[in-house]
Formats: sequence, structure tokens, C-alpha cells
Amino acid sequence: AIKLAQESSTTKFNATVELHVKLGVDPRQADQNIRGTVSLPAGTGTEITVAAFVDADAIKSAKEAGASIAGAEDLLEQIDKGNISFDTLITTPSMMPKLGKYAKILGPKGLMPNPKSGTVTKNITAAIKEAKAGKVEYRVDSTGIIHLGVGKVKFTEKQLDENIKTVLAAIRSAKPASIKGSYIQSIFLATSMGPSVKISTTELS
Repeated sequence: AIKLAQESSTTKFNATVELHVKLGVDPRQADQNIRGTVSLPAGTGTEITVAAFVDADAIKSAKEAGASIAGAEDLLEQIDKGNISFDTLITTPSMMPKLGKYAKILGPKGLMPNPKSGTVTKNITAAIKEAKAGKVEYRVDSTGIIHLGVGKVKFTEKQLDENIKTVLAAIRSAKPASIKGSYIQSIFLATSMGPSVKISTTELS
């Protein structure tokens, strides 16, 4: 499936390889609203721009850990102006209340920090390093499907295989006890603007 997806990609740019997993869950039920984080062994293939919303004492260490942007009130001013030039926003529990009124701006973009995704943490430096190394968040949408980029077309087949198997293992481990029927119902692999390839779920359900 990986080889077929790579060969059928016709874009001139290094397309993203996407994994789409349909789960037999009802996201409206709290215990079935599947979400979590996973570190991709081969990374994402994309340079992640990390912003850290921290107090003045932690700005230096955040930048040393790899944050492209680190600040407090000045960062909020940029968000107010609509200047959002980062892929991930990481903060501490003590700073989180100040971000409350920005939820309407950050939430729809998937940038609002959350403890479940590891973006609200006391260990800012570790979270920044993990994000830069390829830690991604997966979350089921309202129709019960998880959509996630798992690498690039120019990755080796082995790199994509490792990333995909790691993601699927994480999704399987997140299976709620309340699910009695089929959990992983279908899996498709696709590239940006490329056709989808269906993967057998025989060994994964």
C-alpha cells in the first residue's frame, strides 16, 4: 500500500502521506472521543515551528530547546493581530488562564494548548524537543475518522512503515472498554492530491 501510494503521487512537490482511519466509535460519548499523541520514529518530514507562551524567566530556555517563538504578553499581542506563524503552541498550567480568551482564535486552527496533547506542561523544554522531533496529535473527528499526516512521499518505504505502524498501535491502545464491536473499521492511505489506497484491517480490528 505504501509503495502504491508513493508511485501514484504525481505532484511536483514532496507530498504528505496521509493516513485515514475510520473507527467504530461515537465521538459524542466522552470515552469514545479518541485523541492522543504519538512520536513518529522517522519524524514528519516537515519543519515544525514551535511557539512557547511562557513567563520571562523561561524564554531563554524555551528558545534553547528549539522554540522559534517564545514570549508572554508580546506573543498574545501577535495573536490578537492575527499574526500566527507557528504550528504548535506550548505553555505551562500557570500561563494557561491567560490564553482563555484566545480559544476562539486558536481553537479552530487546532492550536489551543491542551494537557491531553502534551502542550500544557510544566516541562516546557521536553515538550518543545518532542514536538520538533516529530510528536503529533491524532484526534477523531465528528464522523469517527482520524486523519493524520505520517510522513512524506520521499521517505523510504521503511520509514513510512514504521510511522504508520506506530500510529496504528497508538490508536489500538486507545480503544475504549465500551466498544464491543469492530473498532478499526477501515484504513486508507493517500498522498496530497493523490488517489487513496485501501489497507486490509484483518490483523488490526
